[in-house]
Amino acid sequence: MEEKEVKLFGMWASGYALRVEWALKLKGIEYEYVNEDLPFNKSEELLRLDPVTKKIPVIVHNGKPLAESLVMIEYIDDTWKEGYSIMPKDPYDRAQARFWDKFAEDKCITTTLGVFTSEGEAQQKVLQEAREAFKTLEQAITGKEHFGGDRIGYLDLAFGWFAFFMPIFEEIAGVSIS
Repeated sequence: MEEKEVKLFGMWASGYALRVEWALKLKGIEYEYVNEDLPFNKSEELLRLDPVTKKIPVIVHNGKPLAESLVMIEYIDDTWKEGYSIMPKDPYDRAQARFWDKFAEDKCITTTLGVFTSEGEAQQKVLQEAREAFKTLEQAITGKEHFGGDRIGYLDLAFGWFAFFMPIFEEIAGVSIS
């Protein structure tokens, strides 16, 4: 079997790997997917490719590995410039996309995970924080079909996986964020 130019190490239940897969698919890039057996049986190849964080996802392009999914999305967009554009072209819009991604990571994801890992009064407090964060994010995208406007872009990839998994989190925890 011929080895592909791009190899993605991920795991079926990883939203971070999913966002990189979506970027590769939007750009029409063929890749080989390596499903890692996590968390306790990481492959030697994964550990060799990412000796610093030792986690997925890792993308390898022409033998060069990269870690951190958001870095990978920008790399994919910068490397394969033709076709679909993931990042906004305008520098201000790019900065805004990065701002809202940081907000979503720091406020929405962090507080939501706090809801699912706490109980009682602590859970109620972080639940209120999560609801406020989502309300702020919702106001920022009101009137847009996607985070980036009229087409799928960086923020949709960066944060879309979370919306995909949210109903599962809510059902397991028996708590509704919305």
